Amino acid sequence: MRKTMNLNKGWEFLKDDDESAMFASFQKENYEPVDLPHTWNAIDGANGFEYFKGACWYRKELTVASSEQGKKVFIEFHGSNSITDVYVNSIHVGQHRGGYSIFRFDITEAIKFGKTNVLAVKVDNTVVDDVYPQMADFTFYGGIYRDVNLVIAHPVHFDLMDYGSQGIYIVQDEVTAEQASLTIRTKIKNDQHEEKKVRLWVNLLDHLGASVTYAAQEIVLAAGEMKEIAIPAVIKNPQLWNGRKNAYLYKANVSLTSFNDTIDEVSIPFGVRYFTVDPNQGFFLNGVPLPLHGVSRHQDRKDMGWAITKQEHKEDMELIKEVGATSIRLAHYQHDQYFYDLCDQEGMVIWAEIPFISIMSKTDFEGVNAKQQMTELIRQNFNHPSIMLWGVQNEIQIGGDRPEVRTLVKELNALTKKEDPTRLTTMANVSFVEMDDEYNHITDTIGYNHYFGWYGGKAEDFAGWLDRYHELNPNVNLCISEYGVEGILQYHNNDPKVKDYSEEYHALLHEKVWNIFASRPYLWATYVWNMFDFGANIRDEGGVKGRNNKGLVTYDRKIKKDAFYMYKANWSDQKFVHIAGKRFVDRTDSEIMVKIYSNCDEVTLRVNGEEMAAQTSGNHIFIFENVRLQDGLNEITAVSVKDGEIYQDLASFNQISEPNLSYEAPEGNGGVAANWFKMPEDANDDLEMEELEITPDVYSTRDTIATLMENEQAYVVLKKYMGDLSENPMFDMLKGFKIDMLASLSDDISDQFIYRLNKELIEIKKLK
Repeated sequence: MRKTMNLNKGWEFLKDDDESAMFASFQKENYEPVDLPHTWNAIDGANGFEYFKGACWYRKELTVASSEQGKKVFIEFHGSNSITDVYVNSIHVGQHRGGYSIFRFDITEAIKFGKTNVLAVKVDNTVVDDVYPQMADFTFYGGIYRDVNLVIAHPVHFDLMDYGSQGIYIVQDEVTAEQASLTIRTKIKNDQHEEKKVRLWVNLLDHLGASVTYAAQEIVLAAGEMKEIAIPAVIKNPQLWNGRKNAYLYKANVSLTSFNDTIDEVSIPFGVRYFTVDPNQGFFLNGVPLPLHGVSRHQDRKDMGWAITKQEHKEDMELIKEVGATSIRLAHYQHDQYFYDLCDQEGMVIWAEIPFISIMSKTDFEGVNAKQQMTELIRQNFNHPSIMLWGVQNEIQIGGDRPEVRTLVKELNALTKKEDPTRLTTMANVSFVEMDDEYNHITDTIGYNHYFGWYGGKAEDFAGWLDRYHELNPNVNLCISEYGVEGILQYHNNDPKVKDYSEEYHALLHEKVWNIFASRPYLWATYVWNMFDFGANIRDEGGVKGRNNKGLVTYDRKIKKDAFYMYKANWSDQKFVHIAGKRFVDRTDSEIMVKIYSNCDEVTLRVNGEEMAAQTSGNHIFIFENVRLQDGLNEITAVSVKDGEIYQDLASFNQISEPNLSYEAPEGNGGVAANWFKMPEDANDDLEMEELEITPDVYSTRDTIATLMENEQAYVVLKKYMGDLSENPMFDMLKGFKIDMLASLSDDISDQFIYRLNKELIEIKKLK
C-alpha cells in the first residue's frame, strides 16, 4: 500500500546561496531551525518596495526503512516559490519552475534505504524571464510555503509523475437530474522489470459509504509500461452538487490489487453537477439560475506571507461564507489543495487561474512555462466539483499589444479546452481593452477589471459602460472580474470622495456599484477586489506601504470593514444589524447621519437611551438623518426584532469641538501617478491650451512609453515630465502603456499635463 509521510518538521534554513549546502558534510553556524510552511519574506514582503529575492537553502535528514527497498520513493512539494532544485545525498533529482503547483520527483535511485539521507532544497524567488509571473501587483513570497511529503509506493501504481496530479480523473461526460454518466480515467505505471497482472477496482460511494457503482478490469502491464485505462460508470438519480444549498459529495475509491493484496489505492471526494452561462440571463447551476456573488482571494496573511496553515485557510473560508458569497475567484495563481477541498465542501463556485499576468516573457514566445502551469492547474484540480471556470490570463494586455501575446492567449485557451472540455474558459481583461477587440471572443466567458470611482471616472460610470458593452456584444458572456477601492480604517470623512482612502468612501463606492450590478442579470458574475487586504510591495498609498488595502477584511483578518456588512446585508440570510462608521468616533457636528446595514426588515435607533422612529428599507441600507449628539460620548444602539430574536449593534460617538486630524489621509500620497511615476509639481497647473495637430509621423502621448524611450529626443522630454521611468519598479509593466491610456485610467493626469507633453513631443519626427 502507498504510504505518505509528512516532512514539515525539523528543517534547517540558510538565507544564503551556498551550493555546498547540498553536501552531507556541510557545516554552517548561521542556519535557522524552521518548520514548514515557511517563507523568508513574512515581514519584508509587505512593508515597502524592497524585499529579499534570491536563492536560499533548506536541509533535512530523513530515513527510509530498509524494509521499503524495492518500492518507489517520491518527494512531493505542494508549493515552493518559485524555482526549486532538489538534491538527495548530493544528487540533483530535479528542478521545478513555478511557485504554486504540486510537483514530485522520483528519488528511488538516490535514497539509501535504512540509512540517514540528506535532503537539500534550493529555492529561488528571483524573477526570471521564462517563469510566470513576470510582474504583478502582489508580493512574490519566497520559500517552501506549503506541505512537503515523502510518498512510498508499490512499483505498480497510479502515475505519480503526471504533472503532480493524482493520476486519476473522474470525467463528467453528461450529468442530469436523472443520471450522471462518468468515465474514470487513470494512468497505471509498472516500474518492475517483469510483466505484472493486476486488477483495477472502481467503487463509487455515497456520503454514507454505500456503494452506488462498482466496476473492475483485469490489466496486464509489460515491464516498464505505462497504460491509460478508461472505465465508464453511471450513477442513477444522483444527488447533485448544488452550491451552498447542498454541496453533496460522493467518494471514489480506486484501487489496484494483485492476488489478495491491495497494492495502491486513492480515495477521491467528488460531486456531480452541470452548469451553463447565458449571455442574457447569467449563470445556471443544475438548470437553475444562481447569481454568482463573488469575491477574489489572495492567500497571504500579515506577518505570515504565504506560509499559512489549515487554520488560516479555514478562517478565510468562514469569513467568505459569512459575507454570503457564492463564488470565489482564486487569484492569481494555483491555491492550496486544502482550500479547493474547502470550496468543494462549502459549495463555492470557483474561478481557478494561472499567473499569466500583466506582461509576457520577452524571450519565450512559445509560452512553455505558462502552458506547463495551465496543465498542472487542470490535472491537479480536475476532480474538484467547485471549479467551473479555468482562467487563462489576467490583464496580460498591460505589457503591450504584441501579436505573440494574442497568440499565446489563444493557445492557452485551446490547451485548456483540450485538457478539460467539461468546463468553461475565462479571462480577465484590463480595463482599456476595447469592446470590439478579439480578446472578447477567445474564451467561453469574459471578465473585465474595472475601477470606476477610484483610478478614474466615478462609480456611476459602470452603468453606461455595461449597457454599451452588452448592446455591442449581446452574445458574449460578460462578468466584472475586479472592482473596488482602497479603504484604510484610519481615515474618515463626513463627505466621502475619491482618493480620501476613507472607510466611508470604500463602503459608499461598493453601495453604488452593487446597486448597478444587481439590476443587470446578464452579468454572469461579479468579483469584489478583494476579500482581504494583501501584500503588494510595489505600493505606497494612503500612508501605508507595501499593501493593497482594497479588501473587505483587514490583512490580519481581525476587522471587517463596513463594506463587508453592506455585502452581507445583500447576500446573506444570516440576520444581523451593523452600524457603519463606528471607527469614525470623534465628531465635530452636533447632528450626524447614522447609517445601518442590515438584512432585517425594520431597524430602530436608540440615542443615549432615547428611542427614535423605526425605519424600513428596500435596499438593506437604513439612514437616520439629524441624529443629535450631546457633548462628549454618545451611545448609539441599533435594534431589530425578528421572530422573537433580537439583533443589535452598538457604537459610541464623541462630540468634540476640533476635528481629529488623524482621520485625514496625507496629501499627495497615493493614486496611479504617485505610485507609478513622479510628475513635476506644476505638471497639472492651469494654462491656456490651443489645438495641437498630431500626425502619425511625429511622437505623441498616443505612443507607448517604450516607443518614446527608443528615441533619444523623445526620451529627454519624457524624463522631463515623468522622471526616469527605467528606475521605477513598475517599469516592465509601464513601458507597454500609451500615455493617453494611463491618463484615461487616472484622474491624477490632467489635460494640461497631456497638452504640455504633446506640445514638445510633436516637434520630434519619427524616422521612416
